[in-house]
Amino acid sequence: MGSVALMIEKMSKEKQMLRINVVTGAASGIGLATKQLLESRGESVIGVDIRDADVLVDLTSPPDRERMVEEVRTRSGGAIDAIIAVAGLAAPIPATAAVNYFGMVATLDGLRPLLAGSDSPRAVGVASFASIAPGDEALVAAFRAEDEPTALARATALAADPATGTLIYPSSKAAFAQWVRRSSIADTWAGAGIPLNAIAPGVVSTPMMSGVLSSQEGRDAVASSVPMPLNGFADASVPARLLAWLVSVENSHLCGQVLFVDGGSDASVRGDSVW
Repeated sequence: MGSVALMIEKMSKEKQMLRINVVTGAASGIGLATKQLLESRGESVIGVDIRDADVLVDLTSPPDRERMVEEVRTRSGGAIDAIIAVAGLAAPIPATAAVNYFGMVATLDGLRPLLAGSDSPRAVGVASFASIAPGDEALVAAFRAEDEPTALARATALAADPATGTLIYPSSKAAFAQWVRRSSIADTWAGAGIPLNAIAPGVVSTPMMSGVLSSQEGRDAVASSVPMPLNGFADASVPARLLAWLVSVENSHLCGQVLFVDGGSDASVRGDSVW
């Protein structure tokens, strides 16, 4: 019995190593850390980004989103095991709305058919702790309506005023988290045996945050708005490990969850009010 168990375990590990993952935002930050982690475990990764990746696309562009799907289809031979949608922006500009919502949804929905041949298909996207911050109702409504022209017009109006431009990022992340909740239980996801989830990182030391975290004043300001009592700011390997587990074979039943990997920020800000 012992030798049979060892053989089964070996076969399981070999199958795990053959998994093909698609990671957007793979050139830097959380996406790069996730790509490197999966590759260190012997898995295959097709990296997608605007530079330094296997598939070079601009996810603000609808034609590029379609081209991404076709290039991934070609590179993978038409079958993948996991989608990890990381690519995003945090600047108070309309492109943030385009990438963080429409680019994310196009990635997950567009690549979903390529999961059909996997024994353990998985999908995950990156939201943010900021998804619980105040946003712009009109922009969130445009996201929910899948109305990209209206969303970009609203984001452009918000970006024109420094006082409102900062609402674009939390609005995009909130709308994406809501999309994951709605979509995860649909026939196309849960009904097809595909766990769809998201993570919500707190402050992560990535190139996106390097400017504000470069001074003690900046770090103190961020810490006051995003309290992280457990171990403080994280490096990119922290959310990467959670993403890797969410797309692993082990994750069979987590569905529609937005997991806050934030050192306690969500618990500090919202307490038990969510229950």
